Amino acid sequence: MTSNGIGIPAPLGLLAELTHRCPLGCPYCSNPIALDNRSGELDSATWARVFREAAGLGVLQVHLSGGEPAARRDLPEIVEAARAAGLYSNLITSAVGLTPQTLSVLADRGLDHVQISIQDSEQASADHIAGYKGASARKRALAAEVVKFGLPLTVNMVVHRANIARVEPMVDLALALGASRIEVAHVQYYGWALENRAALMPTREQVEAAVGQVERLRKIHQGRIVIDAVVPDYYARFPKPCVGGWGRRSLNVTPAGKVLPCHAAEVIPGLEFWNVREHSLAEIWRTSPAFNAFRGDDWMQEPCKSCALKEKDFGGCRCQAFLLAGDACAADPVCHLSPHHALLAPLAAQGADVPYNYRHL
Repeated sequence: MTSNGIGIPAPLGLLAELTHRCPLGCPYCSNPIALDNRSGELDSATWARVFREAAGLGVLQVHLSGGEPAARRDLPEIVEAARAAGLYSNLITSAVGLTPQTLSVLADRGLDHVQISIQDSEQASADHIAGYKGASARKRALAAEVVKFGLPLTVNMVVHRANIARVEPMVDLALALGASRIEVAHVQYYGWALENRAALMPTREQVEAAVGQVERLRKIHQGRIVIDAVVPDYYARFPKPCVGGWGRRSLNVTPAGKVLPCHAAEVIPGLEFWNVREHSLAEIWRTSPAFNAFRGDDWMQEPCKSCALKEKDFGGCRCQAFLLAGDACAADPVCHLSPHHALLAPLAAQGADVPYNYRHL
């Protein structure tokens, strides 16, 4: 792949971070520590242009995310713009601050799908994790409204030290809520999750038990619900193909309009991120320095450069390589072949029952 766009595949998905405002304080939030303020958020007309440009690039679906997207009063106009651009729209919501009345409007404007985050199957624990009393009850109530409106529902459950023993009850809860899909997503340590790594880190024994439970539950509930699972990196032997390969499948637009190859990309120093206020999405995708920084394999070091799996995992996660090894071009330390793999075990062993540093804006 080259910087002039030749050989660069079309992106399939767009993560539209409409705002960093959120009523919850989840300690594993993937938003950056330095959150964008409301005054710098893109307006709905700019989002509409971004959606049209995304569709022109080949994007098929847009994930309307945050923070909490319902914090934006113009969310119905944004949903309508996604529909007008021909994009399948998925609202990723905490369900706190989103009323049944607003949901009805969103459904009328063309919303296709809703994803609700659930922090735990036990309500008191869920509220503690979210940092918001009563959040769990409001989430369950809104999930019922989603199903009533006939919208497909996905439940996202981020798994960590406090709830990893309750994978089966969480799947049962998703079924009870009427979800057609559940994401059992072990914490990925970026943003606020990295700040709270010790408080969130489970033990290897807990992880192995949870992975086994997921496989068993997939067999039990086959045909009733789709169970997707994201394995925790710190206990893996092979790296994940982060976002399907850097600059290969998806784009992330921040509330202020910066376009990132992945939600955590800003942790890598020296990258130049272009903004939709000054550049078209096509120009950013094809020629911007940040998107071309880790395309192809010229940047790779050994053992990645000669590895037979490099077209499958693309060297793993560049952000993780920088955060753990101090070098964004290094082999992802998650890989057991990486010279930095030994860094993970001591970090995983630091898990402890300590207070959360809640996300806040």
